[in-house]
Amino acid sequence: MSKELTETDRDAIRRVIIAQIEAFQSDDGIQAFLYAAPSIRQQFKSVGNFMRMVRSSYHAIYRPRSVLFGELREMQGFPAQVVFLMAQDGAIVKAVYLMQQQSSKDWRIAGCFLAPIDEI
Repeated sequence: MSKELTETDRDAIRRVIIAQIEAFQSDDGIQAFLYAAPSIRQQFKSVGNFMRMVRSSYHAIYRPRSVLFGELREMQGFPAQVVFLMAQDGAIVKAVYLMQQQSSKDWRIAGCFLAPIDEI
């Protein structure tokens, strides 16, 4: 990471991820979409497109039974927050959230990918 993250940054990153997951759980697509970085919002163009992608490809994030934060590391020049989620069927999934600080100093989710537990 180009700059060392403060504890305030680390807390803000976790809060954004939790807030987006809570928005998914309450089917608040507009709020969930707002936690995505501008590049993600531009890629999907609409809340509907974004929510369809999350429901079809990221079900463990859309409706987790539980969430546990792992380490925060650097990946592709971005702070990358590892999050372990328990899916509704009990499967454990590792999600890696790429985070991006905006000019407003707010953090947004610039990408998320799922990985096997034994990788990354």
